[in-house]
Amino acid sequence: MENDGGCASGMYAFLVINGPNINMLGVREPDIYGTQNYDALVALVEQTARAGGFRADCFQSNHEGAIVDAIQGAYGVYDGIVINPAAYTHTSVAILDALKAVGLPFVEVHISQVDCREDFRRVSYIRRDAAAFITGRGIGGYRDALLFLCDLLAERRAEKL
Repeated sequence: MENDGGCASGMYAFLVINGPNINMLGVREPDIYGTQNYDALVALVEQTARAGGFRADCFQSNHEGAIVDAIQGAYGVYDGIVINPAAYTHTSVAILDALKAVGLPFVEVHISQVDCREDFRRVSYIRRDAAAFITGRGIGGYRDALLFLCDLLAERRAEKL
């Protein structure tokens, strides 16, 4: 899907959620996750939002319950979620249940190519209900996820007209 600026007229708001150790970008295994730090990720999200005419807020936690709380808090506030559950991808039914409960479209994002890594990283409890799955594009995957959500919401709006 190509973003045609439909977000600008929609005034959408997205929550970008990052799980454990994403705050350690640039330090943690730079050969896998790259050398850009978490501040660069946040700056990319903010730049993408400004250019697209929508709002995007970032949240990061190393704690599963805090991530569930953030997802639940998105209900009625945001139009969609971009989530990198990090290690919780492979273990958290609670995060999946929270995403399903709020009923917002969401995109699962991973900085590294998770399907080419250890076997346990190929398991995602989140992916099965995601509107899209973006992996291995570095922090640029977040931009792709936000623009995907813009296009998805614009299509849904057009279908209702």
